[in-house]
Amino acid sequence: MSNIIQLAYLIAAILFVLGIKFLGKTKDARKGNMLSAVGMLLAIVATLIDLNLATFPEMLACLVVGGGIGLYYAKKVEMTQIPEMVALFNGFGGLASLGVALSDHFLKTEILAVEIDTVNSVSIIASVLIGGVTFTGSVVAWMKLNGKISGQPITFKGQHALNLGLLLTFLTVAVFTFLYQDDPMYITILVVISLLVGILVVIPIGGADMPVVISLLNSYSGMAATATGFILNNNVLIVAGSLVGASGIILTQIMCKAMNRSLMNVLLGGFGQTTTSGPQDGPQIVVKEVGVEEAAMLFDSASSVIVVPGYGMAVAQAQHVIRELMEQCEKRNIQFRFAIHPVAGRMPGHMNVLLAEANISYDKLIEMDEINDDFSNTDIVFVVGANDVVNPAARTNPQSPIFGMPILNADKARTVIVSKRSMGKGYAGIENELFGYPNCLMLFGDAKQTITKVVGELKEMS
Repeated sequence: MSNIIQLAYLIAAILFVLGIKFLGKTKDARKGNMLSAVGMLLAIVATLIDLNLATFPEMLACLVVGGGIGLYYAKKVEMTQIPEMVALFNGFGGLASLGVALSDHFLKTEILAVEIDTVNSVSIIASVLIGGVTFTGSVVAWMKLNGKISGQPITFKGQHALNLGLLLTFLTVAVFTFLYQDDPMYITILVVISLLVGILVVIPIGGADMPVVISLLNSYSGMAATATGFILNNNVLIVAGSLVGASGIILTQIMCKAMNRSLMNVLLGGFGQTTTSGPQDGPQIVVKEVGVEEAAMLFDSASSVIVVPGYGMAVAQAQHVIRELMEQCEKRNIQFRFAIHPVAGRMPGHMNVLLAEANISYDKLIEMDEINDDFSNTDIVFVVGANDVVNPAARTNPQSPIFGMPILNADKARTVIVSKRSMGKGYAGIENELFGYPNCLMLFGDAKQTITKVVGELKEMS
């Protein structure tokens, strides 16, 4: 039986690796997700059998209840709430690791009255720190995304010094936790500090940087799971946690590059603080408005169209009507593609998932590096709900908070049409220079409603 359990763990680990491999391409992502889910189910069942914790009827009952809850929320959650759900998932992962570390510590010190070895003790301390930071940090991220607290950076004097002091205190108390294992006061202090650090590290982060935060917290949850694996002496948990932690760090690096941030800046917290500082310098932006009929005429006469989707498209739930626009354009032999910025939306891959939901072909979703050179040869760039990822200030204004951030070269197209509810600022809280460019036209109104009208005009023209 022991050999069968280890074989099941090996198969589960292989499924995890294959799952992550398939997640690298949009068209295979669903298959990758399914393989990873099967691997996790196999690992859980094998563990329960190995430790004799549940009978098969009990396992089946838990599977039905847990699966039912998951299915309910999967059906209920709106696409705009996916980043919030991911943040909560990360938080629950950290909380689980924190709970396992505490239960193992109190089991050995209070009930079994045995000494915890060095490896286990270090693993428990690491799991408390990472798990606590992940939990409260994820809750703060969820609250910012959900609008329960301000999405703007929350800072105060001496914030970094306080964070450093808390970490040094944590390390000091960790030594006493190791030396005086039977005193619950020290482990309790560690828990309080880790939870507090999680809050303090995330509150100074602005809403525009949330994609980086979510990928980083995802990595933290993986590292917490790895530490828990050492506590439980469970190889598959160590493997799974390591995969999540490593892939999360890689994704964080990609996000940092896409937002012109350094990883150290992210780890220290407080990045994005400058996004709301002071009034914007420079002349007042004068925009040109376009009506529905004029916009339809422009689309009808175009030979190529690139759509730049953003979070506003998710809020308006306009992805399905954009597919209808695509179909009308393709009937006219107009090349129609989507330019995907790495941090468009509020989490990595947000726009890919949104457009896939509307049954838009994966091969039409082009990443920034592959499509940026094509904008100058494009008749129409249609910006739907995006703002900061097409702001030329990232290239032209050294005083801008987003200066140096790689952006989509939408401004280089012959004509830019921006679908926007109002002249409100983007998530970074700064003006978009693009709106005042001579080749830019503003299509004001709810994206779903205005694009529906444009599609209606195009149908009448055909």
